[in-house]
Amino acid sequence: MKIRPYRPEDQEPIIQLWQACGLLRPWNNPYLDIERKLDVQPELFLVGVDADQNIIGSVMAGYDGHRGWVNYLAVAPDKRRSALGRQLMHAAETELAKRGCPKLNLQVRVGNDTALAFYQSLGYLPDDVVSLGKRLISDLDPQ
Repeated sequence: MKIRPYRPEDQEPIIQLWQACGLLRPWNNPYLDIERKLDVQPELFLVGVDADQNIIGSVMAGYDGHRGWVNYLAVAPDKRRSALGRQLMHAAETELAKRGCPKLNLQVRVGNDTALAFYQSLGYLPDDVVSLGKRLISDLDPQ
């Protein structure tokens, strides 16, 4: 797998990947999520491609000067268990470390034990925190 920055022509294949991986939720518009990422540290939106340039993985990372975050880590279902997720996370960690990021945070949905086991195998441990959120802009279409 080659890891490279996101390109505009990647949009539809990336969204299809996220759909195949079960990452999409009705309250998060993937087109807006991509647009927003391209406005803030677009170089930290990484894409994994195979030898034929097919998109087989993605990861969005960001750094706010205090902590780094990872979102949308995805590996094509038929490519899982071949170290591609590890490679994508390593690339994100490397880019964040270059920026002086001291700690990387990520969130895993409750019940996603497979993802928890994956991240724990990479050295990630649960923090003694409660994750809170508040939507400031709705991505749902008003109808």
